[in-house]
Amino acid sequence: MANDQKHAIPQTMPIQSATFSPEVNAEIRRAAATGIYDIRGGGAKRRVPHFDDLLFLGASMSRYPLEGYRERCDTNVVLGTRFAKKPIELDIPITIAGMSFGALSAQAKEALGRGASLAGTSTTTGDGGMTPEERGQSKTLIYQYLPSRYGMNPDDLRKADAIEVVVGQGAKPGGGGMLLGQKISDRVAEMRDLPKGIDQRSACRHPDWTGPDDLEIKILELREITGWEKPIYIKVGGARPYFDTTLAVKAGADVVVLDGMQGGTAATQDVFIEHVGQPTLACIRDAVRALEDQNMHRKVQLIVSGGIRSGADVAKALALGADAVSIGTAAMVALGDNDPKWEAEYQEMGTTAGAYDDWHEGRDPAGISTQDPELAKRLDPVEAGRRLNNYLKVMTLEAQTLARACGKNHVQHLEPEDLVALTMESAAMAQVPLAGTNWYPGKPGTQF
Repeated sequence: MANDQKHAIPQTMPIQSATFSPEVNAEIRRAAATGIYDIRGGGAKRRVPHFDDLLFLGASMSRYPLEGYRERCDTNVVLGTRFAKKPIELDIPITIAGMSFGALSAQAKEALGRGASLAGTSTTTGDGGMTPEERGQSKTLIYQYLPSRYGMNPDDLRKADAIEVVVGQGAKPGGGGMLLGQKISDRVAEMRDLPKGIDQRSACRHPDWTGPDDLEIKILELREITGWEKPIYIKVGGARPYFDTTLAVKAGADVVVLDGMQGGTAATQDVFIEHVGQPTLACIRDAVRALEDQNMHRKVQLIVSGGIRSGADVAKALALGADAVSIGTAAMVALGDNDPKWEAEYQEMGTTAGAYDDWHEGRDPAGISTQDPELAKRLDPVEAGRRLNNYLKVMTLEAQTLARACGKNHVQHLEPEDLVALTMESAAMAQVPLAGTNWYPGKPGTQF
């Protein structure tokens, strides 16, 4: 036996396929077992070039920094100055994105309104209409006008402070929304004029217009309904940002909202989230160029969303040309979503804190993405609103810190010149120099 062991042939080390990884194989088995595509919430989970791949240069000899405790750095922003009689005036350039009552509990919607109001910014209704709790606690409320028209009525349009016409969403440009039957409660069904407990799918395009010329007519209708008082936003998913922004401006938008693929959704197909659209970083400069080509940069404001997490992300988006940003997933986390204190219940559902994305199932232990009254009661809207306000304050202070370091007395004075990129991909997307060079791929007048 000893002689056999001495002359044993070495075995080949098992190697996992990079193409057929354990995650891929698990999804193949799940699909084979169920015959149903995977549905989940949130945004893209794959690694894509993002704001972390950019750095601020800061001030040194060639630039003069501002003293943090003695010299002001303003953060206010005005949205909707093009045509609206009553533009939106915000204290900070960070807004709360549209998340519907139905996708979220009434308590969560109230908390978003409370937190946004404390911070001096706006929140947005989402699909399915306006709740009294949200309107009552929101100093500035944006009303989303979606293809489904669920819950839409002219009275609520007039109660809003601005109207956001949703053409696309970063998590699913070209696709519509989903709200599964387990979240269609009596109240949600009544607001949306739907049968209780039946899966709902929103249309992927508006039923009464087919292009920018029709959209211009629709915008005029909305202006007439609201007496030309309310700013009209147009929200587009990050697909073809130059052309979409150009057409939005030509249709008469006061504000363009641009949502990259890291932007979240309440529920859609995983294949949509991971394989459609462009990273937020890749969209901003093309949208800004579209505004500049029409002499509309800063006249039509640009709000960027999709994966905004920190004041650094805010500052970098503004430096690339945005007027403001919008947060959704981050706001949910601030309220208490995916909190480790619910880990035992996440484990029972086969997931873990930080990875829970089955928002469509309505079993959220944090009481945020649910219509279960017992779960929803876990979320205190006053306390959750306070947490959101704290988070927004920190983001604002971080953005101010970076702006002062670059010598700016307003966060909107940040500019591409203040940035460098760490990777070739981020340099090409953001159109700022690769660190240590004065070049980026595709820079005019150079050869790659």
